[in-house]
Amino acid sequence: AIDEYKPLDATTNPSLILAAAQMPAYQELVDDAVAYGKKLGGSEEEQIKNACDKLFVLFGAEILKRIPGRVSTEVDARLSFDKEGMIQRARRLIDLYKEAGIGKDRILIKLSSTWEGIQAGKVLEAEYGIHCNMTLLFSFAQAVACAEAGVTLISPFVGRILDWYVANGDKKTYEPSEDPGVKSVTKIYNYYKKFGYKTIVMGASFRNTGEIKALTGCDYLTISPKLLAELSKEYVKLTPTLSVKEAQACELEKIHLDEKAFRWHHNEDQMAVEKLSDGIRKFAADAIKLERMLKVDVIS
Repeated sequence: AIDEYKPLDATTNPSLILAAAQMPAYQELVDDAVAYGKKLGGSEEEQIKNACDKLFVLFGAEILKRIPGRVSTEVDARLSFDKEGMIQRARRLIDLYKEAGIGKDRILIKLSSTWEGIQAGKVLEAEYGIHCNMTLLFSFAQAVACAEAGVTLISPFVGRILDWYVANGDKKTYEPSEDPGVKSVTKIYNYYKKFGYKTIVMGASFRNTGEIKALTGCDYLTISPKLLAELSKEYVKLTPTLSVKEAQACELEKIHLDEKAFRWHHNEDQMAVEKLSDGIRKFAADAIKLERMLKVDVIS
């Protein structure tokens, strides 16, 4: 898919890696990761953890052979509330990429947009020059805190926001401009551009091409191969719906969020609270499945 659509950047997450690791085409990468874990030794748990980290990096390295930009590699979601744990794991992943001959300028470390994750991102950016991609972002509070932390990029989720409103409300279909996920990312984009934040807004998690087209003009968009295929069949000229000029004219007020204010504002958004915790649980569950898969190889 990367060879076909030639994106600038690409992203991975535990669910995508789990799916890919079960494909025969990538068995060699799994074998290499397991061999690496065994070589480092230690307890079975340590071997599996090292094999997992290596597998993420091996997939990232393969992707980087095919794109000119950066690949995003995710820190274990089970560390989502452990600031120091996330920092250590991120640095470990960067070290593994370095061993593979890949510099940190080509990597984005993905962290959950919890308060702890955002603060880990702040440290990684400021103290280690490690670029971060804040994921599982659903609330305006998360976006403001990420901007104040000075992270490189955020991935606000569009489709998962829509999913929540469809599941929890009477309205089952939305026009793209009224899509709750589209409106969320539009507000974040406008806020960042109005107040001059350098953090890149990368809309993610799309359910249809209408959402993508409604966010034309956004800094970056993460689009699945399926939706790229649909877009490639359309021959229409798109005019940007988002622009710096319009953002600077919008009526948003600047706010500052310390930890208490962040937790309160985020908690006020029921959708964001539920989708953040749900996303962490799902990524963690897939990380456990991946470990179980590797465990069979480690002990065999």
